[in-house]
Amino acid sequence: MLQFQPWKITIVALVCALGVLYAAPNVIERDLTQDLPSAWLPGKKINLGLDLQGGSHLLLEVDVDVVIAERLESIVDQARRNLREQRIGYRGLGVSGDTVRFTVRDAENLEKARDAVRRIDPQTETETDAGNVVRISLTEVAIRDLKTRAISQSIEIVRRRIDETGVREPTIQRQGEDRILLQLPGVDDPERIKALLGQTAKLTFRMVDTTASVQDALQGRVPPGSQLLEAADERPGAPRNYVVKRRVMVSGENLVDAQPSFQDGQPVVSFRFDSVGGRRFGQATSENIGRPFAIVLDGKVISAPVIQTAILGGAGIISGSFTVQEVQDLSLLLRAGALPAPLQVLEERTVGPGLGADSVAAGKVASMIGLLLVIGFMIVAYGFFGVLANMALFFNVSLIVAVLSSLQATLTLPGIAGIVLTIGMAVDANVLIFERIREEARNGRTPMAAVEAGYKRAFRTIVDSNLTTLFAVAFLYFIGSGPVKGFAVTLGIGILSSMFTAIMVTRLLVVLWLRRSRPSELPI
Repeated sequence: MLQFQPWKITIVALVCALGVLYAAPNVIERDLTQDLPSAWLPGKKINLGLDLQGGSHLLLEVDVDVVIAERLESIVDQARRNLREQRIGYRGLGVSGDTVRFTVRDAENLEKARDAVRRIDPQTETETDAGNVVRISLTEVAIRDLKTRAISQSIEIVRRRIDETGVREPTIQRQGEDRILLQLPGVDDPERIKALLGQTAKLTFRMVDTTASVQDALQGRVPPGSQLLEAADERPGAPRNYVVKRRVMVSGENLVDAQPSFQDGQPVVSFRFDSVGGRRFGQATSENIGRPFAIVLDGKVISAPVIQTAILGGAGIISGSFTVQEVQDLSLLLRAGALPAPLQVLEERTVGPGLGADSVAAGKVASMIGLLLVIGFMIVAYGFFGVLANMALFFNVSLIVAVLSSLQATLTLPGIAGIVLTIGMAVDANVLIFERIREEARNGRTPMAAVEAGYKRAFRTIVDSNLTTLFAVAFLYFIGSGPVKGFAVTLGIGILSSMFTAIMVTRLLVVLWLRRSRPSELPI
């Protein structure tokens, strides 16, 4: 057991040195190291969570009613096609409340009409009322699935958009049936975040209805299959409205990339479709050369260029009256994907860094008090061996800070509690080993034999006791969320670090001391 080979000594010393090196930027003020070459110290520091460095807290609500309304509108379009294919006369087809309604002109075609619309969606129910009225409604299961899918998709899209902004370790989680909790450490001005999340970013490419008059559409005379949309360009002289076809040529779901760019000195967005979108876009532009098509974003026409030639490469440019920042944000939104439903900010709080500073200061005081008490106890209880254990405790804390820095983990207030708890638990293994050494020395063993037996017989107990704690930590991490995960991370790292320092570092120190001094009895 006391045969500590040179390569083992080298590994232990290297790990401890790296721990101190990577922990240094977190404990040494930057002013003291600014004159040193930048390569001398690692640049990574521990990320502080929202409760420590401040930031923004947003509570968002997903407008799931929009998703249901869109589903009903798609049923309307499909019902119109089916009824026309079957040559069934109807009137008043549209959405009324939470159902799709229309009236069959000829009572003899009522059952035929029901059969035609029943095939649209298996998750719908079809009923008839007096006066040849047919009602189509979604089932409860369909509505529940739509809401659940909308919330899940919204969380994923929000996560993508936040990640694109560079915010580290945001907290994004579902709260209740239709709400999303968003915590952004370090973000003291959430206006840009709110602007990014306030757009659903649904991009569609549709043909402009050149046969329809905008003036007639403004008076309510919109042709079937078309739609009156506002223009996003508010410059003087620019069109205020467009009549576009409801049929979508290509949607933003087929986009694989969008980047800010410049064309003729103006900021634009360059985009690229996947193979399916590129094929659809190429076919649509080939068949409509010389006709204008509308680029629609969130229900507004941002551009309506005339197709000059077929675009077969699957790539294109979105131009308009954009600023550089607007182009960057639009590119971000298109890359992240469209939200299935609009988000509304229900609650907004800005957490100042003052609370975090107080928490960090209190955590430092608690850590120092705990550290001093542990150091004092070990010296009083085990003398010189206690001093060696305290040296290992120093390396233990350094390793914890170093690992947190290297992993770029986020330190929260519960995480500080985990570190303080680790400090108290770190010497448990040394206590087991030292007590075992004492027992062996009382039984008449020589110092060398007593130390060897103490480490050998306490090893299994140390591993067993720490493994059971690690199992609990693993459950906290994988099942818990937010602050619970922060506590689990620091506690888990602390347990592994304390096992290494207790078994390897203190053993190395004891072995080096024994080889050098060769005492007749142990000072323990």
